[in-house]
Amino acid sequence: MSTATTVLPTETREIQLSSRPVGRPTSENFRLAASVLPDLQDGQILVRNQFMSVDPYMRGRMNDVKSYSAPFRLDAALDGGAVGEVIASRSDAHRVGDVVVHQLGWREHAVVDAAATTPVPSGLAPTSAFLGALGMTGLTAYAGLLKVAEFKEGDVVFVSGAAGAVGSMVGQIAKASGASKVIGSAGSADKVARLLELGFDAAFNYNDGPVLEQLREAAGERGIDVYFDNVGGEHLEAALATLTVGGRVAMCGAIAQYNSTEPPVAPRNLALAIGKQLTLRGFLVGGQRQHAAEFAGKMAGWLADGTIRYDETIVDGLENAPQAFIDLLDGANTGKMLVRL
Repeated sequence: MSTATTVLPTETREIQLSSRPVGRPTSENFRLAASVLPDLQDGQILVRNQFMSVDPYMRGRMNDVKSYSAPFRLDAALDGGAVGEVIASRSDAHRVGDVVVHQLGWREHAVVDAAATTPVPSGLAPTSAFLGALGMTGLTAYAGLLKVAEFKEGDVVFVSGAAGAVGSMVGQIAKASGASKVIGSAGSADKVARLLELGFDAAFNYNDGPVLEQLREAAGERGIDVYFDNVGGEHLEAALATLTVGGRVAMCGAIAQYNSTEPPVAPRNLALAIGKQLTLRGFLVGGQRQHAAEFAGKMAGWLADGTIRYDETIVDGLENAPQAFIDLLDGANTGKMLVRL
């Protein structure tokens, strides 16, 4: 066990949920507050967070409804993925100076049970990558495509939200695994250009016209075999119309409707799943942890040889985390949205 020789902080700053959003979140739903750090107990470590993640799923946790994950509490710190340096330890497993990933983000310092952390190996990649390409983001893409959607070599793959953290990984993993064509959708011309740079065979701006028309043009007569859904709504409806017999859909997210106050109207053609004998399968990354070791080995190799590249959009300062999250929902990021603390 070890303890830092420098003076340790006794309190920290954190972002609390001050009110529950109705529709699109605003800055008024969040509060920057000071919090007293509890004394370290046996088996705990004190971490100075370096980066924290903001992710679309967090919008659902801001609602007071029953879901797969407990809602955030009002007047309490939010949480989520973070990576940081151990500055004090009462754990035999961690020394001062170690870098770990944990789930107590949205604050500058965190007292964490050592057993609830993942060590970050030195020299493999920048620490921020362990919240993205080498973290849960990458595992979501890898397991969602290869395990949930049961990707097969030669498949035509369509990815919505393809310039985001997960979508950009999905497209590159598909190419690296032998897809015959990878198609992505994104919300700007710059993002479409970036997808083509990353090796997507085709990409389109969903703001340029109906998704179905653009997807059909990109896919051609062959259609698509796999749809990785980050968006829902019109994109899912278009994919159902374009999928081949026996096609598969990995339902990862539905960001198009996260801020909606009205029930979604699409897809209106869900009955196509019957005649086409489609498989639509929702999944959570927490249910795919058995593939983590396989993923880590593959992704480390792909990053090392340049097969896969990743983008990050970094916002500085804890006080700017709420706006970073709001901007994420508005599609302002390319790749992983992170806050540097």
